[in-house]
Amino acid sequence: MADEQDLLLPIANVGRIMKQILPPNAKVSKEAKETVQECVSEFVKFVTGEASDKCRKENRRTVTADDICWALSALGFDDHAEAIVRYLHKYREFERERLNQRVQNEVDSTRTKSGASDYKCIQAGKQTETPTPLLLFKVTDQNGSSSFTKLS
Repeated sequence: MADEQDLLLPIANVGRIMKQILPPNAKVSKEAKETVQECVSEFVKFVTGEASDKCRKENRRTVTADDICWALSALGFDDHAEAIVRYLHKYREFERERLNQRVQNEVDSTRTKSGASDYKCIQAGKQTETPTPLLLFKVTDQNGSSSFTKLS
Protein backbone atom coordinates (compact mmCIF):
# COMPACT_ATOMS: atom_id res chain seq x y z
CA MET A 1 0.00 0.00 0.00
CA ALA A 2 2.87 2.40 0.76
CA ASP A 3 4.25 1.94 -2.77
CA GLU A 4 0.84 2.75 -4.25
CA GLN A 5 0.62 5.90 -2.10
CA ASP A 6 4.00 7.05 -3.45
CA LEU A 7 2.47 7.17 -6.94
CA LEU A 8 -0.35 9.50 -5.90
CA LEU A 9 -0.30 13.26 -5.54
CA PRO A 10 -0.15 14.38 -1.89
CA ILE A 11 -3.62 14.24 -0.34
CA ALA A 12 -3.08 17.50 1.56
CA ASN A 13 -2.43 19.36 -1.70
CA VAL A 14 -5.46 17.79 -3.36
CA GLY A 15 -7.65 18.72 -0.38
CA ARG A 16 -6.33 22.28 -0.35
CA ILE A 17 -7.12 22.73 -4.05
CA MET A 18 -10.60 21.27 -3.57
CA LYS A 19 -11.33 23.62 -0.69
CA GLN A 20 -10.29 26.67 -2.75
CA ILE A 21 -13.21 26.03 -5.12
CA LEU A 22 -15.83 25.39 -2.45
CA PRO A 23 -17.58 27.92 -0.19
CA PRO A 24 -15.63 28.69 3.03
CA ASN A 25 -17.98 26.71 5.29
CA ALA A 26 -18.00 23.57 3.08
CA LYS A 27 -16.31 20.42 4.29
CA VAL A 28 -14.68 17.72 2.16
CA SER A 29 -14.79 14.11 3.33
CA LYS A 30 -11.64 12.00 3.44
CA GLU A 31 -13.23 9.62 0.93
CA ALA A 32 -13.90 12.49 -1.51
CA LYS A 33 -10.29 13.68 -1.21
CA GLU A 34 -9.00 10.15 -1.81
CA THR A 35 -11.24 9.68 -4.85
CA VAL A 36 -10.13 12.94 -6.43
CA GLN A 37 -6.52 12.15 -5.50
CA GLU A 38 -6.71 8.86 -7.41
CA CYS A 39 -8.44 10.47 -10.43
CA VAL A 40 -6.02 13.38 -10.66
CA SER A 41 -3.00 11.10 -10.25
CA GLU A 42 -4.30 8.80 -13.00
CA PHE A 43 -4.89 11.81 -15.28
CA VAL A 44 -1.33 13.04 -14.72
CA LYS A 45 0.04 9.56 -15.49
CA PHE A 46 -2.10 9.35 -18.64
CA VAL A 47 -0.93 12.69 -20.04
CA THR A 48 2.68 12.17 -18.98
CA GLY A 49 2.72 8.72 -20.56
CA GLU A 50 1.59 10.16 -23.89
CA ALA A 51 4.25 12.89 -23.71
CA SER A 52 6.87 10.32 -22.75
CA ASP A 53 5.97 8.14 -25.75
CA LYS A 54 6.43 11.14 -28.04
CA CYS A 55 9.86 11.84 -26.53
CA ARG A 56 10.88 8.20 -26.88
CA LYS A 57 9.90 8.22 -30.58
CA GLU A 58 12.01 11.39 -31.04
CA ASN A 59 14.95 9.80 -29.17
CA ARG A 60 14.76 12.34 -26.35
CA ARG A 61 15.03 11.57 -22.66
CA THR A 62 13.52 14.74 -21.20
CA VAL A 63 9.79 15.47 -21.19
CA THR A 64 9.27 19.23 -21.50
CA ALA A 65 6.29 21.45 -20.73
CA ASP A 66 5.73 21.74 -24.48
CA ASP A 67 5.48 17.94 -24.68
CA ILE A 68 2.78 17.99 -21.99
CA CYS A 69 0.84 20.64 -23.93
CA TRP A 70 1.15 18.52 -27.08
CA ALA A 71 -0.05 15.43 -25.20
CA LEU A 72 -3.09 17.25 -23.85
CA SER A 73 -4.07 18.24 -27.38
CA ALA A 74 -3.34 14.78 -28.78
CA LEU A 75 -5.58 13.24 -26.12
CA GLY A 76 -8.46 15.61 -26.89
CA PHE A 77 -7.98 18.06 -24.02
CA ASP A 78 -7.58 21.04 -26.38
CA ASP A 79 -9.16 23.56 -24.00
CA HIS A 80 -6.76 22.55 -21.23
CA ALA A 81 -3.80 22.61 -23.62
CA GLU A 82 -4.64 26.15 -24.76
CA ALA A 83 -4.94 27.38 -21.17
CA ILE A 84 -1.65 25.76 -20.20
CA VAL A 85 0.12 27.18 -23.28
CA ARG A 86 -1.06 30.69 -22.29
CA TYR A 87 0.07 30.12 -18.70
CA LEU A 88 3.42 28.72 -19.84
CA HIS A 89 4.01 31.73 -22.08
CA LYS A 90 3.27 34.13 -19.22
CA TYR A 91 5.45 32.10 -16.83
CA ARG A 92 8.41 32.12 -19.22
CA GLU A 93 8.00 35.84 -19.78
CA PHE A 94 7.92 36.44 -16.01
CA GLU A 95 11.03 34.30 -15.46
CA ARG A 96 12.88 36.12 -18.25
CA GLU A 97 12.02 39.51 -16.71
CA ARG A 98 13.01 38.28 -13.25
CA LEU A 99 16.38 37.05 -14.53
CA ASN A 100 17.00 40.32 -16.37
CA GLN A 101 16.16 42.26 -13.20
CA ARG A 102 18.47 40.08 -11.09
CA VAL A 103 21.35 40.56 -13.54
CA GLN A 104 20.71 44.31 -13.66
CA ASN A 105 20.70 44.49 -9.85
CA GLU A 106 24.02 42.61 -9.70
CA VAL A 107 25.50 44.90 -12.34
CA ASP A 108 24.31 47.99 -10.47
CA SER A 109 25.73 46.59 -7.24
CA THR A 110 29.08 45.89 -8.89
CA ARG A 111 29.23 49.37 -10.37
CA THR A 112 28.55 50.91 -7.00
CA LYS A 113 31.26 48.84 -5.32
CA SER A 114 33.88 49.37 -8.02
CA GLY A 115 33.05 52.96 -8.84
CA ALA A 116 33.32 52.12 -12.53
CA SER A 117 31.10 54.03 -14.89
CA ASP A 118 31.49 51.94 -18.01
CA TYR A 119 32.66 48.48 -19.04
CA LYS A 120 34.18 46.88 -22.09
CA CYS A 121 32.10 43.92 -23.19
CA ILE A 122 32.30 41.21 -25.81
CA GLN A 123 29.40 41.45 -28.23
CA ALA A 124 29.25 39.48 -31.46
CA GLY A 125 32.96 38.77 -31.31
CA LYS A 126 34.15 42.37 -30.91
CA GLN A 127 34.78 44.63 -27.94
CA THR A 128 32.28 47.42 -27.45
CA GLU A 129 31.83 50.05 -24.79
CA THR A 130 28.43 49.99 -23.14
CA PRO A 131 27.11 51.16 -19.77
CA THR A 132 25.69 47.69 -19.08
CA PRO A 133 28.07 44.71 -19.12
CA LEU A 134 26.94 41.74 -21.17
CA LEU A 135 29.23 39.23 -19.46
CA LEU A 136 29.57 39.35 -15.70
CA PHE A 137 30.89 36.49 -13.57
CA LYS A 138 30.26 35.87 -9.90
CA VAL A 139 33.44 34.64 -8.21
CA THR A 140 33.27 33.02 -4.77
CA ASP A 141 36.50 32.43 -2.85
CA GLN A 142 37.17 29.65 -0.34
CA ASN A 143 35.98 31.84 2.54
CA GLY A 144 32.56 32.17 0.93
CA SER A 145 32.81 35.85 0.04
CA SER A 146 31.82 36.64 -3.52
CA SER A 147 32.57 39.37 -5.99
CA PHE A 148 31.66 40.08 -9.56
CA THR A 149 34.21 40.09 -12.33
CA LYS A 150 33.57 41.63 -15.70
CA LEU A 151 34.95 40.29 -18.93
CA SER A 152 37.05 42.99 -20.56
